[in-house]
Amino acid sequence: MMMRSVCLAAGFALAACGGPGRAATAESAGGEAGSGHKAVAVNTSGRSFAEYGTRLGKIPVLEYHVVGDSTRGQFIISREKFQHDLELLYERGYRPITVAQLVDKDFSDVPPGMSPVVFTFDDASPEQFSYVEQNGQLAIDPKTVIGMWVAFNQKHPDWKNRATFCVLSGAQAGHNFFGDNPKWRGQKREWRFQKIKWLADNGFEVCNHTLWHAQLNKYPDNVVQEQIARGQLAIDSAVPGYKVRTFALPLGAWPKNRPLAWRGSWTDPKSGKTTSYANETVLEVSGGPAKSPFDPAFDKTKVTRTIISGNALEQMLDHLDKSKARFVWDGK
Repeated sequence: MMMRSVCLAAGFALAACGGPGRAATAESAGGEAGSGHKAVAVNTSGRSFAEYGTRLGKIPVLEYHVVGDSTRGQFIISREKFQHDLELLYERGYRPITVAQLVDKDFSDVPPGMSPVVFTFDDASPEQFSYVEQNGQLAIDPKTVIGMWVAFNQKHPDWKNRATFCVLSGAQAGHNFFGDNPKWRGQKREWRFQKIKWLADNGFEVCNHTLWHAQLNKYPDNVVQEQIARGQLAIDSAVPGYKVRTFALPLGAWPKNRPLAWRGSWTDPKSGKTTSYANETVLEVSGGPAKSPFDPAFDKTKVTRTIISGNALEQMLDHLDKSKARFVWDGK
């Protein structure tokens, strides 16, 4: 069966659509393919937030889960809330980067006088990334996180495609590479790999979140390594050769043998093939804003985050400004 070409949904039309199996070219979607994005960002707003901190300040690393029709509990927020967060951060002088960029001290997407913010999305729900079929083509659902993000980029070109998606590849209830059954927002199983490849091709970072969200402190070493290795294998199946650098702990639970969060291996009992993994950074689920990578106390092997619900984002941003503890990029 021929692959369908993919475009953005009506109201999100781009100048050009990608070829078969691609949602859009990286350029038309507002990002750059691959990791070679080293052009220096320019501050065209005329605003500087240097009064609130320096390059030694702290960086918000935000943790989102489901973005849906309404806000329910800690892990489900409404689309209106997510749109509000995008607009709030933009107006307050924040620009997005990935976890990998943070670790690499790569602030080339942040104009001097402004601040980086890291968005992380856990669990690969269809509310984060869905396709809809229109006249035989696939389109990105504008009501999902990716649809809203690309629309925001079209309005604000300096808001790049930079976020980290921590994915599951074998979980239930639609958390299998953003949906594997039509009962989950109409998603088809054959679309899963296309979504992961689209993210990688368009400037986003793909992060491993295990196979099916196992709480690692409850399992022996062999199961821990299988969960992480098979998560990595699935990403490689979607994007051959992709280097997974970041791993997010399910429920924030470290394995009993903590070093296995970073390095380990698993041998497939059927094929006899051994898969090794080497994660550079492990994401926790709490701990507040991350230290600056220029701070001598920064530990790139583990990074703290803040779960965004209620007014947690506003409180954090206000505190960073009032205490003058915010990371502000100086362009040097």
